[in-house]
Amino acid sequence: MSDTLQKMGLPEGDLDEETRQRVENLIKEEEGDANSYRGLLGILLTVIAVGMSLFHLYAAYAIVPAQTLRMTHVVMVLAFIFITFPIALRYKNRLMWWDVIFAGLAIATLVYAIKGGDNFTDRNTFPLPMDVAFGSILILLILEAVRRTNGLVLLSVTVAFLLYALFGDLLPPPWTHKGYDLSRLVGFMYMTLEGIFGVAVDVSSSLIILFTIFGAFLQFSGAGKFFIDFSFSAMGGKTSSVGRTVVLSSFLMGGPSGSGVATTVTVGSVAHSMLSRAGYEPNAAGGLLAAGGLGAIISPPVLGAAAFLIAEFLKISYLDVLLMATIPTFLFYLGLFVMVEIDSRKYGMSGQRIGGLESAWSLAKKYWFHFFSLISIVLFMLMGFSPIMSVFWATVASFVTSFLRSDSAMIPYAAFTRRAPFWKSIYNSKLVEALSDGFTQVLAIAATCAGAGLIVGVVVLTGLGLKFSAIVIAYAGGSLFLTALFTALIVWIVGLAVPVTASYIICAVVAAPALIKLGVPEFAAHMFIFYYAVLSEVSPPTALSPFAAAAICKGNPYKTTFQSWKYVAPAILVPFIFVLDPAGTALLLMGSTKALATANWTDIGWITFTASAGIIALAGGLQNWFVIKTNLIERWVLIGSGLALTYPSTSSDIAGFLGFGLVIASQLIRRGRGQPGRSPGMM
Repeated sequence: MSDTLQKMGLPEGDLDEETRQRVENLIKEEEGDANSYRGLLGILLTVIAVGMSLFHLYAAYAIVPAQTLRMTHVVMVLAFIFITFPIALRYKNRLMWWDVIFAGLAIATLVYAIKGGDNFTDRNTFPLPMDVAFGSILILLILEAVRRTNGLVLLSVTVAFLLYALFGDLLPPPWTHKGYDLSRLVGFMYMTLEGIFGVAVDVSSSLIILFTIFGAFLQFSGAGKFFIDFSFSAMGGKTSSVGRTVVLSSFLMGGPSGSGVATTVTVGSVAHSMLSRAGYEPNAAGGLLAAGGLGAIISPPVLGAAAFLIAEFLKISYLDVLLMATIPTFLFYLGLFVMVEIDSRKYGMSGQRIGGLESAWSLAKKYWFHFFSLISIVLFMLMGFSPIMSVFWATVASFVTSFLRSDSAMIPYAAFTRRAPFWKSIYNSKLVEALSDGFTQVLAIAATCAGAGLIVGVVVLTGLGLKFSAIVIAYAGGSLFLTALFTALIVWIVGLAVPVTASYIICAVVAAPALIKLGVPEFAAHMFIFYYAVLSEVSPPTALSPFAAAAICKGNPYKTTFQSWKYVAPAILVPFIFVLDPAGTALLLMGSTKALATANWTDIGWITFTASAGIIALAGGLQNWFVIKTNLIERWVLIGSGLALTYPSTSSDIAGFLGFGLVIASQLIRRGRGQPGRSPGMM
C-alpha cells in the first residue's frame, strides 16, 4: 500500500491497485508529490519530524517566545519541504544539491534573526542591507515552498499581492496607495509579527500542528477504523441504511480529523462497495461520500484549519468557535441525512443484511476509549484549559488510553519485555509513526499559512481591506443582501483556485469588512466566509474530495462533483441566515458563551426549527421526492417554502410553513389514491 494512503489509515485490500494509484495521484496533485526516502536519509527525516512534533508539544506546555516559535516553525517547515518535495517530477525521490542549499538558506534566515535579538525587530522600519537580503531570501523561499506544495495558482495570487504593495502607486483610484519600497516591505514582512509571522503562522505553529498530531494519534491508535465499523453496526448493517452509515461515519471520522479528503477516502474505501450494492450508481455514491467528507471541515471538535484562524482573528476562545459551529453542523448533517433517507425510499433500496459485522455494543465495549478521545478536547476546554493545553492533554489522553488494548497500543507490549530490542520497537511503533505524520501532514498547511502571511501583511500595510469593502458596498448599492451575495461569490471564486485555509484568510481580510460595515456582527461575517470557503472542497478545479470519491467509486469526476453539490445544496443557504437578519445570529448561539448566558432560548429554538424545516423542504424539492414523487407544482412549492423558511422573518416563516403543509397534504392524498411513487433508477 502506498505511503500517502497508508498515512490516511486506509484498510488494506479495500481498493484495487489501479484505484489506489488514481486516488494517490489526485492527493499528490493537490498536496504536493513528496519524496519517499529509504535507508539512512529516511531514518534521519523521520527523527527530525518526530523531533519537531515533540518540540511543538513542548512549546504547548512550556513557554517559548512567540517570535522564536513562529520563526522556527516556518523555517523548519521550509527546510523539510525542500528536502521532501522535489522541484520537478523528474527529480522525484532524489536529493538534489539545490534542495540542500535552499534548506540551508532557510535555516540561515532563522539564525540571523535570532542572533539579532531585540535590535533586529526594533529596526524593522529602517532595516539594514543584510536584513533586506535575508528577508528577501526568506520571502523567495516561501514562494517556492508554496509552489511545491500548493501549485501555481496560490503562488500567482501571493505574488500579485506583493506586486500590489510595491507598485500600488501606479494603479488608478480607488486601488491606488502610496507604494512601498523593497526595504520597507521586507522589514514589515520579516522583522515584525504582522507579516510572515503574523496571525496565520501563529495559529499554524501553536494550534494547527497540535491538532494534526492529535489526529495522527487517533488514526494510528485505530480510532478511525472503529468509528467506521461502529457506524455500520449502529445503523443496522443493512444495504438500505448504507447512506445513513456514510453520514454517521463521516461525522465521527470528520470531527477529530478536520480533513475533508481524509474522511472521504477513509470512509469511501470501506463503503463504496456497499453503496453500489444498495443501488447507488457510481457518481451518486461518490457525491455522497464527498458531501460527507465536506462535513468534516465544519464539524466540532476540530473543524478545518481555518477555524483556528477565526478564533485568532476575532480574539475569542476556540470554545466559542466550536459553539458557533454546533447548530450549523447539525443543519448540514440534517440536510445530508434527509437526502439519503429520500434516496432509500425513492429508489426502493433493499434491506439486505451486510455480513461480517460485529455488533455496535460489542465494539463499544472493546473500544469505548475512542469516544473519550473524540470529546476530550471539549471536556478539557469546559474545565477551563486553553485550546492549546486542551489539545495537548487530549493527545496525552489518547496515548495513555491506547494501551487499554494491545491492538491499539501506540507502543507494542513487546517493547516492555525482553522479547524485542526496546529502541527498535520504539522506532517501529505507532507512536513514532504518529509523531512523524503529525509534522509531515502540516507541511502544506504551514506553507499556505506562511504565504497567507505575506498576503495579510500586504492588506494591513496598504489598507486594501477597507478599499475593497468600499468597492463591494458601492456595487451592491448599500444592500446587505447583495453585499452578502457578492461576498459569497468572491469567496467561492477564490476557493475555486486555492485551498480552504488560504481562501478564508484572503477573504477574511479583504471581504469581511464589507459585511461588518453594513452592521453584520464580526463573528457572523467571519463564519459566513468560513462556510463558503469550505465549498472549495467540492468545487472544481480544486474539488479533491469529489475527484477522490469518483476514483474510488469509478465514476466521472465532474458528474460526481455535481452530485456532491446536490447533497450539500440544502445546507448551502444556512450562512445567509446569520448575516441577513440580527435574529439569525441565534444559529451561531449568539457568538460566545458569555452572550449565550443571557440569550433567549425560545428565539434560538424557533430559528433552529424553521431552518431545519426549510432544509427538509429544500431536500424534498431538490430530490423531486418527498412522501412520494413530486409533480412540477409540488417541487417548486417545496423549493420556495424551503427558501422562505431559511430566511429569518415572521412573514416568510408563515409563507414557508403554509406551502410546506400544502405539499405534504397533497402528497398524502395522492399516496392514499394509490398513485405511483417510485423512480426507475438513480439520477
